[in-house]
Amino acid sequence: MGTTQPIRNRQELQNFSSYYKQVKPHLRNYTLVVLGLNTALRISDLLNLRWRSVYDFKKNCFRDHLLIWEHKTGKRNYIAINQNAKNALYLYFMEKNPDPEEYVFSKRTNPYKPLSRSQAYRIIKEDASHTTSEEAISCHSLRKTFGYYAWQEGVQPALLMNVFNHSSFHITKRYLGIEQDEKDLVYLNINL
Repeated sequence: MGTTQPIRNRQELQNFSSYYKQVKPHLRNYTLVVLGLNTALRISDLLNLRWRSVYDFKKNCFRDHLLIWEHKTGKRNYIAINQNAKNALYLYFMEKNPDPEEYVFSKRTNPYKPLSRSQAYRIIKEDASHTTSEEAISCHSLRKTFGYYAWQEGVQPALLMNVFNHSSFHITKRYLGIEQDEKDLVYLNINL
């Protein structure tokens, strides 16, 4: 399969999400992976986050929600920041002590310039090459993995369609690789 895939194996997902924390410590990269997995944001929207978007500098606390205008769709999106994402952000925030206008995922040489998409891709590919058996992993896999596990946990199809801005559940199923999983089960469960 050449199409970008979600990370379906739970142990591989756990290894993937902790690679830049435990195996090859790098808090920016760790936070990128964790925030991507937990928000379902496209990589372009993740890379454009500034610290003021995730941290309230007046109240000295992390925000409970992200309010963004999606780069691709131009639509406003209001996303809850869960505890795993806040924990990763906290570790990185404490290491960095950033200015509100700095990008969360910035270049090493300039905190006021966002990380490039190609560098984010290399970060994700390196992580996946050490932690997953799936070859078709890219930045978009973070978003697809979020949706895949939401579906596995029983999130209603209409809600997933809304999260991804899809027009039908058929599109969402294909997007998440669920159609192939369902077809595989048919073949594996029929033992004639």
